[in-house]
Amino acid sequence: MNEALQNASLIAVRDCMGITSDEVVLVVTDTKLRPIGLALYEAALSLGAESLLLEMAERETHGTEPPPLVAEAMKAAAAVLCPTAKSLTHTAARRAACEAGVRVGTLPGITEDCMVRCMSADYHAIAERTDRVAALLDAGRVTRLTTALGTDITMPIEGCRAISSTGLMLEPGAAGNLPSGEAFLMQEEGKSEGVVVIDGAMAGVGVIEGDPIRIRVEGGYAVEITGGEAADRLNALVEPHGQKGRNLAELGIGTNDQARITGMILEDEKVMGTVHVAVGNNMSMGGSCDVQLHLDGIITGPTLSVDGREILVDGKLVV
Repeated sequence: MNEALQNASLIAVRDCMGITSDEVVLVVTDTKLRPIGLALYEAALSLGAESLLLEMAERETHGTEPPPLVAEAMKAAAAVLCPTAKSLTHTAARRAACEAGVRVGTLPGITEDCMVRCMSADYHAIAERTDRVAALLDAGRVTRLTTALGTDITMPIEGCRAISSTGLMLEPGAAGNLPSGEAFLMQEEGKSEGVVVIDGAMAGVGVIEGDPIRIRVEGGYAVEITGGEAADRLNALVEPHGQKGRNLAELGIGTNDQARITGMILEDEKVMGTVHVAVGNNMSMGGSCDVQLHLDGIITGPTLSVDGREILVDGKLVV
C-alpha cells in the first residue's frame, strides 16, 4: 500500500470520522473496492480501535440493500465506513445504523486517485461553506434552476430540511459521504415542474460525452427522458422501478473545491459550482419514496435562486 493512500485513509478515520482507540469500527466493502476497504481497516487499527473488515458481493445498483447480516453488523459498531462499488447511502441499512447512534461514512465507487486528492481538502473550510449554503436552502420556499443548455425548472422546497454534508461525521448518528462537500435536500413531493438538462455526469452512466440527458418533469416525476446514448442508458436503469424510480428525489449543490468531474458520482456531485438533481429514493431526506434506486445527475454552469436570491450564477457560488 502506498504512503499517499495510507495518509488519506488516516485523515478519513481520524479527522472525518473521529475514531478513537476505545471504539469498534466496521469497514463494509466488496471485491471491487477491497484495496480501499483494507486501507481504511488498517488506518483504524493504527489508532488502536477494534477494527473489523466485512466483504460482500457488489450490489446491483446504487441504493440496493446489503445482505441482512451486513445490516445487523452495521448497527453494532460505533462507526462504519462503506467503500463499496454501489452506494449504501440511501438504504434502510444505513438509516437503521444511524438511528442506533452509529456514525456512518459512505464512499461509493471511490478510487485511489479520488481518495488521495479529495481527502487532502480543507474540510473545515468546506464545512463553513456548506453550512452557509444549507442554511439558505433550509429557510427557502421555492428554487428555480436554469442553464444555457435549456434547464429551467421550479422546485418547491418549503418544509424540506436541508442537509449539510461537510465530511465531518463526529456526532452519534451522523452520516455522509467521504470525500464530501455538498448541501442538499429533497423537493416537495409531486410539485416540481420544468426541464432538467444533465450535461456533466450521471450516476450509473458516467461522464456525459455525447448529447446531454434532457428530463421533462411534471408533478414531481421525470415523465420523459430523451437525448442520446446516455439517455437510453438512464431509461434502462429507471424503467424496472416503475413510477417510484422516476420520482424527483434531490436537489444538491457541490461545495468541494478539490473535486472534479470524473464519472464517479461520489466525486462528481461534490464539485464546487455544480448542481445535481436525483431520481428515485428520497427516504434519507425525509421523503416517502422507498425504492432501491437513487441516481444523481450533474449540471454544469447552473444559475440557482432560492426565493429569488441567487446562490449560484453561471456555475459560481455567490453567497
